[in-house]
Amino acid sequence: MQNVPYTGGEKESLKVSLDRHRDVVLWKLNGLDEERARRPMTPSGTSLLGLTKHLAAVEYNWFCETFGRETEPLPFDDDDPEADLRVEPDETMAGIVAFYERARAASDKVIDELDLDSRGTAWHGATVSLRWVLIHMVEETARHAGHMDILRELVDGATGDHDGA
Repeated sequence: MQNVPYTGGEKESLKVSLDRHRDVVLWKLNGLDEERARRPMTPSGTSLLGLTKHLAAVEYNWFCETFGRETEPLPFDDDDPEADLRVEPDETMAGIVAFYERARAASDKVIDELDLDSRGTAWHGATVSLRWVLIHMVEETARHAGHMDILRELVDGATGDHDGA
């Protein structure tokens, strides 16, 4: 895993920071079977796999939809605010991980192709820059990776980060 460069450029540093947290998300699923990955671990029903699904959807939304790029169908539902966090019975761990990896690849393409000052329109109508979206997604991914730390410990006692940090 790459460390955020001490003297790197802004875009490179933001991207590496996002990648570090993205890698943790996938690492927290390592070694789990379907049942443990999708097991609700909080009263609200939060699961490791549900958080992964949510992060895939928001990556597609913030990077691709904001900047006019195509996405695959996303699990958002105005009448069901938890739809993107819920693992449906027909969804598998392999399928959700693949969804996350496709979202990540599509997002990386946007990051690579646009300047930090490029502007797009967020789902709620605000004009945002790629810089803002990168910062927001570092925050969002880090927040949920922290949730995943706790959920994984509750599932099977595993703790730590994939690089030992």
